[in-house]
Amino acid sequence: MISRALELAARGAGQVSPGPLVGCLIVGRGGETVGEGFYIYERVKHAETLALEQAGARARGATAYVTLEPHAHTGRTPPCTEALIRAGVARVVAPIEDPNPLVSGRGFARLREAGIAVMVGVLEQEAARLNEKYIHSLRHNRPFVHLKLACSLDGRIATRTGDARWITGEESRARVQRLRREYDAVLVGSGTATSDDPLLTDRTKLPRRRLLLRVVLDERLRLAPDSQLARTAHESHVLVFTSETADARQVAALEACGVEVLKAASGARDLVSVLEELHRREVQGLLVEGGASVAGAFLRAGLVNKASFFIAPVILGGDAIGAVAGAGALTVKEAARLRDVETARHAEDVEITGYLKAVNREP
Repeated sequence: MISRALELAARGAGQVSPGPLVGCLIVGRGGETVGEGFYIYERVKHAETLALEQAGARARGATAYVTLEPHAHTGRTPPCTEALIRAGVARVVAPIEDPNPLVSGRGFARLREAGIAVMVGVLEQEAARLNEKYIHSLRHNRPFVHLKLACSLDGRIATRTGDARWITGEESRARVQRLRREYDAVLVGSGTATSDDPLLTDRTKLPRRRLLLRVVLDERLRLAPDSQLARTAHESHVLVFTSETADARQVAALEACGVEVLKAASGARDLVSVLEELHRREVQGLLVEGGASVAGAFLRAGLVNKASFFIAPVILGGDAIGAVAGAGALTVKEAARLRDVETARHAEDVEITGYLKAVNREP
């Protein structure tokens, strides 16, 4: 039942930020499903409310399977705990607490006070993964960072002339579009922005609450006013981080296109400040798409939470551009390693995805 509730919650992908993905299943005393619901931010009503409305009187004595702790405070909606209590639900099963300080533990406590049996911990890891962006942003006050790179078998992201179209195949590129839909913002460095001239849009054509925020780290403000990013800035927001010494004429030219330029003493190099600014803009999840210098900087700073490498059966050679630039590990033990690794095939390409784990320097 919790698996089904998680499936329901996932239907809200791209449509809930800055809130969480939530699904709810109401199962009657006879074991039949009498109500289902999932949360979408613009629809306002929470998953529990939608499922209870569908269940009607059949919710009395039923079990509610909810993917996240119901809230007991009044926010954009009345408390979901009160809706469950009024409906006469006998039991609530949920995988995890809501890390939001306004909710955490209070929802379960209110349900227990009302005599409702509460079970917590079923499919806890799966539920936490589903809402990893929401949970991370609340706990750390910065976005969840997912590094995505497409490379050759020998770890190269472009030829020595900078040509990178296309190393991976069409199916891999479609998968990246689906990844973009899961995130609030996508980020590249100035090198990628100038050499590839990307659009960085979500082209899945699936519904999403907010347009993808396109972010460029551009210390020397190299982004051209005639780039695809600048020319489409009025259609979908572009945010450029640069230094205080950036040329005023170049700033004005980009701003005339609709690009937002942020000048700071630390420029584009202070990645923590960049992430904090994105957090202030309610960015839960950030997809970092390169290039090599940006990938290396995020990895060295320990700011990558998750990484996906799309590897194509192509060999570009030793003078091609490597996937991760900058100073690397001095020893294998100090290398960045992934845990909980998953692999997938996309035609001839292989996707390897995992979570960054702490470096173990013990012998």
